[in-house]
Amino acid sequence: MALDISAIMTALQKGNIQMQGQFLSGSNYTFMVTVHHAGMKFTAVYKPLRGEQPLWDFPVGTLCKREVAAYEVSEMLGWDLVPPTHFRRKGPIGSGSLQYYIEHDPEYHFFNFSQEDRQRLRPVALFDLLINNADRKGGHILKGEDGHLWLIDHGICFHEEDKLRTVVWDFAGEPIPEDLNAGLCRLIDLEEQNQGVTQRLAGLLRGAEISTLLMRARRLSQRGVFPTPQGNRRSYPWPPV
Repeated sequence: MALDISAIMTALQKGNIQMQGQFLSGSNYTFMVTVHHAGMKFTAVYKPLRGEQPLWDFPVGTLCKREVAAYEVSEMLGWDLVPPTHFRRKGPIGSGSLQYYIEHDPEYHFFNFSQEDRQRLRPVALFDLLINNADRKGGHILKGEDGHLWLIDHGICFHEEDKLRTVVWDFAGEPIPEDLNAGLCRLIDLEEQNQGVTQRLAGLLRGAEISTLLMRARRLSQRGVFPTPQGNRRSYPWPPV
């Protein structure tokens, strides 16, 4: 069943948040919550700014905003890869990202995907190249109950320097399909027509990070080929799942 994105986003923006529990596997504080709004009730993932561990190479207090930026970019591309995500200025323990929770089988992930599902990952690979994802683990690709593929955990993306680390190198050297290249062109056109990309990402990313994002979109579109892993740097995340 397709998600009612508009209704979910309104609930994420205005709904009441009830804490349910904490995810213990990550290095940053992450909570499962229930969102109530206008008769709707659903589970969401809340990542408060106060729970972020400082990183040497990313600005302090920006990881939850990068989660929201990834959603915005996915929507501008028209690829529907990231679950609805919003930055709440007031949450149970302060401001942070709030993301619709995707029901899925946690035991089914990239490393045991069927060959059919692996072949559906070209948009994932291109999305990670575009946003410069420094940590695309196999467990960050979810197959929803309706079969749709979703991407989560984008706190360390959009850096100006090359930080790409991903498990999805299946399509290295292949041409980028025309429909995916059209998404890149759509992103570029949005910015060239009315500064749409900069406007939507302002407050979530630094200006130089937005400029570099657009530069990567142009470069990927012009080259038209999925790149191969670089031998002079680590191209895979650890742990891989």
